[in-house]
Amino acid sequence: MTIIQAIILGIVQGLTELLPISSSAHLFLIPWLFSWDIPESFDVALHAGTLLAIGIFFFKDWLNLLKGAYRQTIKKEKNPEGRMFWYIVLATIPGGIIGFILDKYCEDLLTKPLIIASMLVIMGILLYVVDKKAPNKTKYEDMTLKQTFLIGLSQAMAFIPGVSRSGVTMTTSRAMGIEREAAARYSFMLSAPIVLAATVYKFKDFVFDLPFIIGVLVSFLVGIVVIKFLLNYLKKGDFKWFAVYRVVVGVLVILYCLFIRG
Repeated sequence: MTIIQAIILGIVQGLTELLPISSSAHLFLIPWLFSWDIPESFDVALHAGTLLAIGIFFFKDWLNLLKGAYRQTIKKEKNPEGRMFWYIVLATIPGGIIGFILDKYCEDLLTKPLIIASMLVIMGILLYVVDKKAPNKTKYEDMTLKQTFLIGLSQAMAFIPGVSRSGVTMTTSRAMGIEREAAARYSFMLSAPIVLAATVYKFKDFVFDLPFIIGVLVSFLVGIVVIKFLLNYLKKGDFKWFAVYRVVVGVLVILYCLFIRG
């Protein structure tokens, strides 16, 4: 792997992990299109870069969640931060277990260009339709256990490349009437535990050479910018253009597979 490849994939990860357009699809399709030989562990390492971006950008939020959990669990003081902390914990468990099983036993079946492209299109259409029809009625601090649990459960689908963790969790959030900005914020917070677990699990396979370090650093820096952009954009904007992008890319890949690459 070269430094240029690492920079390109770092930029791609920073953009696509946090926008609802599927980082796993892009990190598979780009090396596939250009016949790049990229270590499997580098994919997880790039996710660690965006995980660090989430951790730093939402540092105060995480600190408040931990303080709230302590007050609620040890001191028995009910508070919204403590409630949300345990919502995230409970929502992570089913998605993590189901996703791990899918990843372990279905990885070879799922990582096919046509399947990935098809999921880009299908989830793009779902995101557009759901976002257009759903009301904006639930704020981040008013999310319920049922809502957060169902969003967490939907994370399991993200292990199918092309679905997108942020895409499926934001779509599920919007289907339940959660505000767009709240959907994005909760999606970012919810992704942290599973990505952290995957990073720890794959850590022994990491190769800490220069391309590796540069790729992770780039994904972190781009991730910071994208988080700030998306949260500001969704105060007034919608998910339409992300859905359109998914469909266009998916269709182009399908056509490429059928008529050029064979």
